[in-house]
Amino acid sequence: MSIFLMVLLALLLDFALGEPEKIWDRYPHPATLMGRLVNSLDELLNRGSARRVKGFFAVAVLVLVAGLIGLVFELLNNVEYLGIAINVIEVIIAAVLIAHRSLIDHVRDVATALQNGLPQGRNAVSMIVGRDTGAMKETEVSRAAIESAAENFSDGVVAPVFWFLILGLPGILIYKIVNTADSMIGYKNEEYAEFGYAAAKLDDILNWLPARITAVLICFAHFDRTALDVVFEDADMHRSPNAGWPEAAMAGVLDVSLAGPRSYGGEMTNDLFVNEQGKRDLSSTDILDSVRALNRSWYAMTGFFALLALIFWLM
Repeated sequence: MSIFLMVLLALLLDFALGEPEKIWDRYPHPATLMGRLVNSLDELLNRGSARRVKGFFAVAVLVLVAGLIGLVFELLNNVEYLGIAINVIEVIIAAVLIAHRSLIDHVRDVATALQNGLPQGRNAVSMIVGRDTGAMKETEVSRAAIESAAENFSDGVVAPVFWFLILGLPGILIYKIVNTADSMIGYKNEEYAEFGYAAAKLDDILNWLPARITAVLICFAHFDRTALDVVFEDADMHRSPNAGWPEAAMAGVLDVSLAGPRSYGGEMTNDLFVNEQGKRDLSSTDILDSVRALNRSWYAMTGFFALLALIFWLM
């Protein structure tokens, strides 16, 4: 089975099934298992002196564990009569680690909650962003949801697909465990500034190219040259070396203004706006527009892999 067909099947399986609650209520999700390992290393090593060195060691352990698990499957794939079965298992694992369906469901839930009232919208968006949400206005809830949609399309869809395509199952497992570690310990606060340094930096490295591919993909899917101009003009203004790229693309295709000042731990940032001239007064309608933009981008990516799979099959 070609890697292009495997990627295509994984994308379709994720889109069709998402995160079946009946399965994950009974069995631990792979991301949950990764989180448990990260948490164990955090509790064991994040103390005393030399925390940055210990953080590098923790990340090395995570990469080694994920890589070895993936390598076992790659080796089994070479065993006679096991190839197709192992390919199917790899496709299923990849589908579980790709998160397009769950992403659009969560973002759409914010729009639905916001339509029911501002308190409901604040509560819903607090589930997908790390900033303070208690005093958000409608436009701030909407902006936060759209930003999360764009960034997580890169982190949760394009990047896993990219590393699965490049390095197979070891690649997507390593990416996912590093991304999980960054979400848990990659903070610049007193507790994790040193210990989480390696996880945050490696996550930045692994997402560097996928974030830029995501921006081009979103613009290409909408045939929007103006949005591409926004990307190249504003992406680097973002506080993150990677998140600004998909967010700028989303801001461009929706013609809205994203990023800007927001509150973390009761303190306002002075972040610049991306696509400053775009619409500022946002609502649940704009959130739903971002969901449609994500789906359109997903269709373009999936169609691309379908074409590659067909060409490879005909060769």
